Amino acid sequence: MERRASSPVLGQPGPVGKFAADIVTFLSYFASQRLPHNLKYRVLPERLAVCRLASDARIPAWAQEGGFFCVMRTHDELSIVCADVCAEDRVADGATVERGWVALQLEGPFPFSMTGVLASFVQPLAEAQIPIFAISTFNTDYVLIKRENLKGATLALSAAGHEKLGEGDCG
Repeated sequence: MERRASSPVLGQPGPVGKFAADIVTFLSYFASQRLPHNLKYRVLPERLAVCRLASDARIPAWAQEGGFFCVMRTHDELSIVCADVCAEDRVADGATVERGWVALQLEGPFPFSMTGVLASFVQPLAEAQIPIFAISTFNTDYVLIKRENLKGATLALSAAGHEKLGEGDCG
């Protein structure tokens, strides 16, 4: 008797182990729908953490160590994206830390008048049920995904017409 399970993407029963093929078929449909942009991206090698501190907390020195960091303060919180090793055992009491992220750097720069850049990139990830954390800079965008979703993200982005640059060990 063949074991069957529901595909979380397609919602249709299918043989267990055929899920990856279902995703590629599903994503091929979206690639044919003409996303506004076919983008190039790189997977940055640094493992990252996303941290949340109280809105009135001081920006800790450890947050600025490592090659990649971002600090954002609002009335509600202080959010920090930093190297995973920087957050390790240094986060103040009361902080929330989510580890295991990797950054996908879109090949910019993109003029401010250009629309749909980030939407074109994250749509295939959303359709593949891959959660993201987005950061924008003056020149480009970074899309953070959990490291365990990297292979699925690469497949989804490729099926949508986006091109991965670089050959480093990122998986």
